[in-house]
Amino acid sequence: MVSTSTLTYSPHHLNAIVRGSGFPILCLHGHPGHGASMSVFTDHLNPRFQTIAPDLRGYGSSRTRDRFQMTDHLRDIEALLDRLQVDRFLLLGWSLGGILAMELALRHPDRVTGLMLVASAARPRGSHPPISWQDLAFTGVSGIINRVVPSWQWNIETFGRRSLFRYLIQQHTPLAYQYLADSGMSAYLQTSGPARNALNAALTAGYNRLSSLEQITCPSLVMAGEADRHITADSSRETAHHLKNSQFICYPNTAHLFPWEIPAQVLGDIDHWIDRHPQVVASSEVSSQ
Repeated sequence: MVSTSTLTYSPHHLNAIVRGSGFPILCLHGHPGHGASMSVFTDHLNPRFQTIAPDLRGYGSSRTRDRFQMTDHLRDIEALLDRLQVDRFLLLGWSLGGILAMELALRHPDRVTGLMLVASAARPRGSHPPISWQDLAFTGVSGIINRVVPSWQWNIETFGRRSLFRYLIQQHTPLAYQYLADSGMSAYLQTSGPARNALNAALTAGYNRLSSLEQITCPSLVMAGEADRHITADSSRETAHHLKNSQFICYPNTAHLFPWEIPAQVLGDIDHWIDRHPQVVASSEVSSQ
């Protein structure tokens, strides 16, 4: 991830959902994902702040057929911020987005005011069991039905709980399945092969930035789902331990998509953290006084 050699040599123009006004909060999605899948956060935050939720290269409407490396995401995001004339900003990253958020904080300590890391880690580790053909079949059927009839309890009980959704969520509620219908399916379908390959290459290389985290001094909020099998809560806790100025929250009976399981609790904790660290949303003029 941190290699300076890349396969492409110019930033990719990113599609981005920009809403609200006020201090900028850059919201980075995971894999699979797109800017719209961050709506659980942006809908809540944009009445008070400007939220910027891009489709990363190879995701959503930021389409490409060309190969690229993970470092290219960083240059794409930097070009987007320059295009939007954003100088200082707060970062919120979910899963892969959290990894990119940490990389941006390391590259731009003078611009990043704070970090909110959701189901992410500087040394990501998973505990996902092998995937069977039955898992794939139940996931496909459940996903299609849920897209047509969102949050149908019969589908949740018959197929959802037996699908791969059981590793993404623990609380099989109508609300969680509504988010899956609204954003989950489209995010999966709009994730490209080059994006999958870039992420797999970084993980295969053994991505690990723990030793660099001491360089990040801005306030950080690290949130994890206790039953996360994609990026374990222990790896998120390890990241929080290496960050100098961090708060760690682990939510019981939740998994990788915990913001869709317990949105009110997660958003309330984000609000409280921002209230305790008002400098993360202060303009440079105010913070310099």
